[in-house]
Amino acid sequence: MMNDCSAHFFAMTTALNASHLIWIDLEMTGLDTDRDSILEIATVVTDSQLNILAEGPEFAIAHPLDALERMDEWNRNQHRRSGLWDRVVSSTVTLGQAEAATVEFLARWVPANASPMCGNSICQDRRFLHRLMPRLERYFHYRNLDVSTLKELARRWAPQVLEGVKKQSSHTALSDVHDSIAELRHYRRYLAQLALPEQG
Repeated sequence: MMNDCSAHFFAMTTALNASHLIWIDLEMTGLDTDRDSILEIATVVTDSQLNILAEGPEFAIAHPLDALERMDEWNRNQHRRSGLWDRVVSSTVTLGQAEAATVEFLARWVPANASPMCGNSICQDRRFLHRLMPRLERYFHYRNLDVSTLKELARRWAPQVLEGVKKQSSHTALSDVHDSIAELRHYRRYLAQLALPEQG
């Protein structure tokens, strides 16, 4: 019979797996990676077959009101509609606190440097993380799993594939992560149809 300590260790070691995938999304004040900032972060861990294993902490990052008012019109309107504006203004969570809690969560599921950074247009997120959350950025493998690559290829080679992509996003970080996972599942169905049988 396992005691509490050994049971906890067993649970941790069975959860930790280098084949798991880390999905991430950020909401920012804008797209300028040198000047803009991170307003929200969310992460999800899936297994290699895109089954969701765990949702990480979802943080709205504290910013002063004037930082939000300096955003362009699209971002101001979008973040007001989604409710992120109010969450950011009332938040007390710093970038450093959000980074530390996210790394702590990921360390329970995926070893450092094992998972590519997964999401849509993920290079942009990586640039912001490199500047503002470098410890978290270094936790990922240097490779990216960018769902938008498949989107761009489908648009050019098989536009009918895009017809089945349904996005439920409310433009919050967590909803965008779930949309990215669902989109890759959609493309996988088409890729499976293209797989050739092995020659005997």
